[in-house]
Amino acid sequence: MTPEERRMFVSGHRTAVFGYQRRKDGPALSIVYYVMGDNDTILVSTMRARAKANAVLRSPKVSLCVLDEQWPPTYLQVYCDAEIDTDEEHTVDVMMAIAAVMAGKPLDEAVRPLVAQGAKKEDRIVLRLRPYATFETPPRHVHDESDVNASLTHWASASVPWNADVAAS
Repeated sequence: MTPEERRMFVSGHRTAVFGYQRRKDGPALSIVYYVMGDNDTILVSTMRARAKANAVLRSPKVSLCVLDEQWPPTYLQVYCDAEIDTDEEHTVDVMMAIAAVMAGKPLDEAVRPLVAQGAKKEDRIVLRLRPYATFETPPRHVHDESDVNASLTHWASASVPWNADVAAS
């Protein structure tokens, strides 16, 4: 993928698996909705008390596995540096944008006070993710026995910088 294809893939989808390192055990994974912000940032709303926010405070290195909701599933793994944004107005803006993504259409501004009330009650914050690398593997899927042939190949992939002009190899 080119940098523009990566941006289009991320901005053209709405769900991702958010990964972060736990203090003990293996990595934690959480399904999230997200929106794109300015300067290639990816924005996720969460509660301040949730493990995602606490993990970002411990270590800003997180990952998102952006999912295509069509079959066969394709994905783009995005490695990010994360920070916490506590601006209340921005949090409400992000929550409105994410709710619009979930609903498939913009929300009427009349619900904004309810969203703001929910943000305050739940002590919501925004996780601002800044991509620095990606990992991709094109889907290889078998629909029936005719797909099992010499063109059904797999290869090792590699991480590439977010803005790299070269495809993963």
